[in-house]
Amino acid sequence: MASIDDLLPLVYDELRDLARRRLRDEQAGHTLDTTALVHEAYLRLKPLDAGQWRDRAQFFALASKVMRHVLVDYARRRSADKRGGGRTSITLDPDRHAIDPRLPEFLAVNDALDQLAALDARLVQVVECRFFGGLSAEETAEALGTSLRTVERDWVRARAYLHALLADASEPAT
Repeated sequence: MASIDDLLPLVYDELRDLARRRLRDEQAGHTLDTTALVHEAYLRLKPLDAGQWRDRAQFFALASKVMRHVLVDYARRRSADKRGGGRTSITLDPDRHAIDPRLPEFLAVNDALDQLAALDARLVQVVECRFFGGLSAEETAEALGTSLRTVERDWVRARAYLHALLADASEPAT
């Protein structure tokens, strides 16, 4: 079993492609770029035992999950910064600290995924692979050790559940 240090040079370009696909829709000036996302994911994967992935597909599924957590942590920090984060802020360049207006949406998606995990953990794995990792349906099936048809059905179900959970979360309380 190869360690992450042995594996990284072999998969680095693919991890950058995954990160690039995930970040391509982010606001211009986003301070977390593809290199930073890959390096942060590497730092989080490094302490893990190489036995946690048996093959390339399973490694990319785990990397997708780690990238999700990196992005969520980043969004939470940015959201805390938006609210002041308990610090006094002096802005010299008004454009430098623009807050991504989609941060609350991103955090809502993460909360919905946590709720979905209570219903069906595999659906969350499919979302992590497809959305956060940018894996194709075929790659996701391989990573999760399931059929392509199952991944396709799970992807439809996960999106429907997430849509319903996000719609419920956005409705004002009565």
